[in-house]
Amino acid sequence: MVAVPAGEFLMGSEDALAYPADGEGPVRTAYVDAFWMDACTVSNAQFACFAAETGYRSSAERIGWSFVFAGLLPDDFPPTRGVVGAPWWRQVEGADWRHPDGPHSSWENRADHPVVHVDWHDARAYCSWAGKRLPTETEWERAARGGLHGKVFPWGDELEPGGRPRMNVWQGDFPNRHPTADGWYGTCPVNAFEPNGFGLYNATGNVWEWCEDPFSPSRDDEQRVAKGGSYLCHASYCRRYRVAARQGLPPDSATGNVGFRCALDMA
Repeated sequence: MVAVPAGEFLMGSEDALAYPADGEGPVRTAYVDAFWMDACTVSNAQFACFAAETGYRSSAERIGWSFVFAGLLPDDFPPTRGVVGAPWWRQVEGADWRHPDGPHSSWENRADHPVVHVDWHDARAYCSWAGKRLPTETEWERAARGGLHGKVFPWGDELEPGGRPRMNVWQGDFPNRHPTADGWYGTCPVNAFEPNGFGLYNATGNVWEWCEDPFSPSRDDEQRVAKGGSYLCHASYCRRYRVAARQGLPPDSATGNVGFRCALDMA
């Protein structure tokens, strides 16, 4: 874990990249006490240790299926039900954290990649076992900004400084063409790319990260906050690979692009 110092910062966004309907604004001054944050999202290997020690079965394991990005399925994969309005998501029987792309795949050849197909309850169960907790949205954004003020990304305002990718997001024509200039199709290792100023890796891109908070305080039973965007984010339809961006997900939602990292109070 890395230490995130106490302090004030400007939280949220109202610039041209923001999604007002997501509740990114208004920009406001927020304060957090010092706390610890995982430098990386929880990996498959770490979650495997948790499952082996406790016998825990994730929600996707219990129901027997989860949603997988269609581009990660073999060409001869049997037809499966898609998501209305997002046909690139396919309901795949046997997909779970142990089998990230479906029953033909295994976490063992991507042990250092983030665990996926975990819902909010799964993430909290792991945190409890590890003696930690999920971060609040304010803590997450403070940590992701890495000490920078009012910047779009963990490293500044430019998406690819010097033409070099700094995170794992979609490049090319979504969802049909991805030239993988960043080196990855799907998830990448949890410590890929350079860390931000506080030492966090992949604070944006790679996988969405669960936070403790309700997405809307007036409807706290329905959705929880996820931050950071994922390998599927692309400017043509989802600019949520920014530190201020947020989305609400049902707490029982588990897909192939959602993971988490843990936080801990600083004694």
